[in-house]
Amino acid sequence: MVKVFIYPATSLMLSDLVARFGHEPLGSALSIRDHIQTPGFDSPPLQITPEDPKKGLRWAAVEVPSGVRGRMSVYGPLLDAAEAAIIVNDAEFAFGCMGCARTNELLIFRLKQKEIPILDLVYPKTQDEGVAFVASIKSFLKELGGGEE
Repeated sequence: MVKVFIYPATSLMLSDLVARFGHEPLGSALSIRDHIQTPGFDSPPLQITPEDPKKGLRWAAVEVPSGVRGRMSVYGPLLDAAEAAIIVNDAEFAFGCMGCARTNELLIFRLKQKEIPILDLVYPKTQDEGVAFVASIKSFLKELGGGEE
């Protein structure tokens, strides 16, 4: 089983596809759930604590906005754990909205700095493109090995 970072990290469809082929999807849903269910967490609906931007300094410089550092405190550990990645560019908001352009740029930059297999796709606009999209993800995940169909 390979740990696959999905981008957009909020995409349930990508998460499901990765899991269906026997790999572990690294997305924000589980990490945010774990974060807000931590005993003592007391800041909904913000979903971050005053300490999160400080933790985010590991992945983003002090000069970047605190919101980026706060988001990186969630995404950074996922980046570190990633053994492969699937990046979907120009996705519709319903596919998985990330919400912060600067964080998105930093995530893509950091992913591409890692020496891991990366599948870089454009969101499909037609049914034929959709079929090819899913087929390329399936092929990529099978090539990673260790998974099941």
